[in-house]
Amino acid sequence: MKRYGLIGFPLTHSLSGQYFTNKFIEEGIEDCIYERFSIPSIADLHEILQSHPDLCGFNITIPYKKEVLTFLTERSKAVEEVGACNCVKIEDGKLIGYNTDVIGFENSLVPFLKPSHNQALVLGTGGAALAIVYVLQKLGIDFTYVSRTASSDQFAYDHLDASIMAAHTLIINTTPLGMFPNIEDCPAIPYELLTPAHHLFDLTYNPAESTFLAKGKAMGATIQNGQQMFVEQAEQSWRIWNS
Repeated sequence: MKRYGLIGFPLTHSLSGQYFTNKFIEEGIEDCIYERFSIPSIADLHEILQSHPDLCGFNITIPYKKEVLTFLTERSKAVEEVGACNCVKIEDGKLIGYNTDVIGFENSLVPFLKPSHNQALVLGTGGAALAIVYVLQKLGIDFTYVSRTASSDQFAYDHLDASIMAAHTLIINTTPLGMFPNIEDCPAIPYELLTPAHHLFDLTYNPAESTFLAKGKAMGATIQNGQQMFVEQAEQSWRIWNS
């Protein structure tokens, strides 16, 4: 039996287990299982690796996409350049890191882009944000991080004024705010300044329409959740594990 899984904490929001279980059933794959490993510390990964010698690969979600780097034997070019990993293949005892978020985000975002979407606000500065920024740079889209405090290369939420919001018509939420079960939460941007020219992308896919997206839609903005990104990165992970 080949074992695959997901590490993160908490994992109440994740549908990865359901996705792969359904995939195995639909495609008649009988020698594989996928399970969730909810670990309160990245150090607990040592025990998982030791107690599951049949583990062939795993995905990584919040908050360990950067912390898992210290466990890797080898890294793909994307992991080296992004500085975050969300997919690991275990081969001959080696942990080889990949970043499938990059492919998932690019493939799902591009069909929605318009020429006016040339400046972006990236909400959050974690491991997921690094993959998003990597893609924005590849696409030639200028970006600025938004976090709780301002610095030379990021805005604070309470500094987002009318001119900033008008200039940045692509807004991407990489934070867990609004993710199940805390579905009422949302990033503290000035939603009243959104217009039909804005496109909002939420990496969250559970719920399908987060409060962030609902508030944007109410102002006429186009919206997109992370469902297609999730599917794209999951299928890319599967290809990596079986290559």
